[in-house]
Amino acid sequence: MNTDNFALSAKIVSPSYVRQGLQARRGHEQLVRILLDQGKCPEEGWSESTTELFLNELAVMDSNNFLGNCGVGEREGRVASNLVARRHYRLIHGIGRSGDIAAVQPKAAGSSLLNKLTNSVMLDVLKFTGVRSVSSCFVVPMATGMSLTLCFLTLRHQRPRARYILWPRIDQKSCFKSMVTAGFEPVVIENVLEGDELRTDLETVEKKIEELGAENILCVHSTTSCFAPRVPDRLEELAVMCAKHKIPHIVNNAYGVQSSKCMHLIQQGARVGRIDAFVQSLDKNFMVPVGGAVIAGFDEGFIKEISKMYPGRASASPSLDVLITLLTLGARGYKKLLSERKELYGHLAQELKTLAERHGERLLHTPHNPISLAMSLGTLQAHCETAVPQLGSMLFTRQVSGARAVPLDMEQVVSGHTFRGFMSHSDSYPCPYLNAASAIGITKEDVELTIRRLDKCLKTIKKESNAEKNESPDDQTVCMCSGSFFFFFSFYFLPKGLEMPYKYPYHF
Repeated sequence: MNTDNFALSAKIVSPSYVRQGLQARRGHEQLVRILLDQGKCPEEGWSESTTELFLNELAVMDSNNFLGNCGVGEREGRVASNLVARRHYRLIHGIGRSGDIAAVQPKAAGSSLLNKLTNSVMLDVLKFTGVRSVSSCFVVPMATGMSLTLCFLTLRHQRPRARYILWPRIDQKSCFKSMVTAGFEPVVIENVLEGDELRTDLETVEKKIEELGAENILCVHSTTSCFAPRVPDRLEELAVMCAKHKIPHIVNNAYGVQSSKCMHLIQQGARVGRIDAFVQSLDKNFMVPVGGAVIAGFDEGFIKEISKMYPGRASASPSLDVLITLLTLGARGYKKLLSERKELYGHLAQELKTLAERHGERLLHTPHNPISLAMSLGTLQAHCETAVPQLGSMLFTRQVSGARAVPLDMEQVVSGHTFRGFMSHSDSYPCPYLNAASAIGITKEDVELTIRRLDKCLKTIKKESNAEKNESPDDQTVCMCSGSFFFFFSFYFLPKGLEMPYKYPYHF
């Protein structure tokens, strides 16, 4: 209600009560005014009532919610289900126009304002999490892989002769497919082993630039967040190399926003060399549903070119979800989550180390990876050749999600390229291992339950293996077949959609 309506209300209800209501309303409006004025994430989180009031105000600015609207076009924001309309706060028109995802829609001032504010708030978040010199960003309703593809397609217009993308290896299918889908040939740069860590082979990158010719290379596609024992790429050195040879540099920062170390690497890379854009996932960094990413960079013009490359309008759902989340958490709330994640990383590392030593294994030394950890499984594999994939399957059936049991002999063909030692980021990593990550939102209970269940699984596998060794050869065959029943049943007979993705059901 506006001031006039409050004045009229005072004729019906006691003026003192109405004034109190007016003051409460102005409290909500003051928060909205600051957001519109500054375009930054509020320091303190909003209440749900303030957030819903704001979203309802935005919705009534869209033409599909005008009281006297009569539409005769092919897209008029009509929704058959009231449940769907409420789910989207009646913000139905989406974001952007046919030629630019960042453009304002004449029919949808509210949705357009939502889009602009989300991008502005997100830019503020990227700055206070570590990349202080970032100049522009936008939320795109695609996950990380397709968002990377959009960046590569934009670079195609700048470098029409380019065919190759130099890519320090990371065993994640979407990263590889993002380059192939854009029509380029990935040049896989194998990592080098330094202690337990897999690190960027800078010498090979330099040789490939000289061999292929800088003008034939679209960009260097590097990575920050990744599964241990791989660690973030040497971004500063790669950025200097890209600046020297005038080659664009795109960074896959999938879940790196939650890590101050990953964000610092991007900031330093841009300071000493060249980084054209960096891409991060919304769901992995901000705990919202899958389906959105943030494309950011240091040249506002280039980021605008990427947004123009997106064909057609786009869903507003990812922008709406992340804006609601950031307004509710506030900068203080989000920073608290980051701090808790970092603290629990140390707790997880200590618990894994203790467990590993108890079972004759060890926590791999990967100090340059700030999110993911790895525990060797060499002793376990010595008990039984199938112990590593069996461990992954057992953890999954015991509701431990996210753990990755990585064997030594996995081979995978992705878009025509054969990766040996797939999932380990290397053709021949020295030992099998188990991954666990301390990602945003993890709790102490998650860590403790995981360690307890992992301990039981390791004991069970060793017990079964020892029992088999003590039996006669004929009994061993029967026991092995029996013990492997679920292992193979889960792969060959699970309902469609639940089948395991590889030869053995160990990757989750």
